[in-house]
Amino acid sequence: MSATATSPRRSGARGARGARERSGSPMMLGAGRLPRVLAGGALLVAAVVWLAPFAWAVASSFQTEEDAASPGLWPFKGALTLDAYQQIFERGNLTTWAFNSILIAVLVTALTIVVSTLAAYGFSRGTFKGRRALLAVTVASIMVPPQLLIIPLFQEMLTLNLVDTYAAVVLPQVVAPMMVFILKRFFDGIPRELEEAARIDGASDLRVFWSIVLPLSRPIVAAVSIFVFIGAWNNFMWPFIVTNDPDLMTLPVGLATVKDTYGIQYAQSMASALLAALPLIVVFLLFQRRIVRSVATTGLGGA
Repeated sequence: MSATATSPRRSGARGARGARERSGSPMMLGAGRLPRVLAGGALLVAAVVWLAPFAWAVASSFQTEEDAASPGLWPFKGALTLDAYQQIFERGNLTTWAFNSILIAVLVTALTIVVSTLAAYGFSRGTFKGRRALLAVTVASIMVPPQLLIIPLFQEMLTLNLVDTYAAVVLPQVVAPMMVFILKRFFDGIPRELEEAARIDGASDLRVFWSIVLPLSRPIVAAVSIFVFIGAWNNFMWPFIVTNDPDLMTLPVGLATVKDTYGIQYAQSMASALLAALPLIVVFLLFQRRIVRSVATTGLGGA
């Protein structure tokens, strides 16, 4: 009777002990969580380091010029005010500059996507003579600093009588060798059997490109579009050089002209930087998931 009574107890103890062994000891669980805690702490520190200058700029833009220029790490040195933003809106034509920035960024992005995708598809699938040499020149041009091309491009715009026009700002930015190379690498990973099946059905090369290649390349095209749009929006040097008419200035160029004659105005500089970055922040917040997904898939096609 006692043997039969103790048998379930022993089996239950063995089962509990086996369950503890399978689940792991508390010390092992703590050791497993340690890397995640350290990684989370490192990411938190990186986020604070990245956000601290941005928060300091936001706080300084709502200070008076005297408070913003006074030394110290703590940005709140006085009462909050909108004087810096008021000065910028009174001295500049922000509506026109914002419209020019949006128009130019959209045109540059659309034209760059058209030119880059066609060029990349030609390099990926073309068999024309000199393809390797032309591809080598395209890749080598990535290493050329854009500052070296400013004078030749400006002389070209003068020759074509395009200075102080939208075309002068847009056309030189359409050529993007890096985007051509990224798209080409992605196109190389698309199975050729899909295109051959479409050609057997009578589809032309342009039809294959439009109906098969581009739909399969939506992630990389979205990523390239994001990169090009941000670059065109933030571009300051070329629009500053090629435009003199205030009605053709972009937002970064126009805000840079809103300066006081008595030196650097720190509060106005911070307010100008925030106004220029505000549209990009809004776009990122609205399309955050798509942007992160597109950036994460960049370059995977050629792996």
